[in-house]
Amino acid sequence: MDPDVAELTNLLRNARQAVVFTGAGISTESGIPDFRSPGGIWTKMMPVQFQDYLADAQARRVSWERRFEMEETWNAVRPNAGHLAVAELVRRKIVSAVITQNIDNLHQAAGVPEHRVIELHGNTRYAKCLTCGARAEIADIRTHYVAHGDAPDCKLCGGIIKTATISFGQAMPDAEMARAEEVSLAADLFLVAGSSLVVYPAAAFPLVARRAGAKLAILNREKTEQDPYADLVLHREIGPTLTEAVQAL
Repeated sequence: MDPDVAELTNLLRNARQAVVFTGAGISTESGIPDFRSPGGIWTKMMPVQFQDYLADAQARRVSWERRFEMEETWNAVRPNAGHLAVAELVRRKIVSAVITQNIDNLHQAAGVPEHRVIELHGNTRYAKCLTCGARAEIADIRTHYVAHGDAPDCKLCGGIIKTATISFGQAMPDAEMARAEEVSLAADLFLVAGSSLVVYPAAAFPLVARRAGAKLAILNREKTEQDPYADLVLHREIGPTLTEAVQAL
């Protein structure tokens, strides 16, 4: 076994309350485009700002049209080897929580229980009312949009409905941020998988865990600014590396 992968295996073997922190890099191996990297979606089209979404019906239409254009992609993608390896670590009770910056629901699809996943940037697989929080299904919204040219208002309170994701300019979710801090402080190993660690405040959690005494391992194809603080850094593919490490446990 590669010495670096062997060291990752050893860290996992000795962990009792590990936390995995994932970013876009784990999901690009499932065919999901990276939104922020050069050549990514946000370099080709400006994102709709949250305040514009609230104030402007046309901005809402643009946002929904973009979401509907991505529906085929979201329906086609499946968990890859990285997601499955993380799910296996949760199943073995090595990993207590998965903090993710991703909105694709692939950790849950791989078998990680819903209550073990902390979604810092929300979930694109459904929508929510911005006033009362009621859930709405994307398929129902699309049907209404095709018929009327607009997304429906909330059936319960009449509020504005939006995908259950955190948009640019929107506040981070308080409950998820608090949970992420709690599990980071309690972790004995904090494993970053596929995050460039440049989007704050989410990217602060590895350092929160490190300062609290956890070992820090970073698995990412490119260098990150937090590499100097890590106990182990691996610049390689996520899925094959995690699979090899888990199989060696």
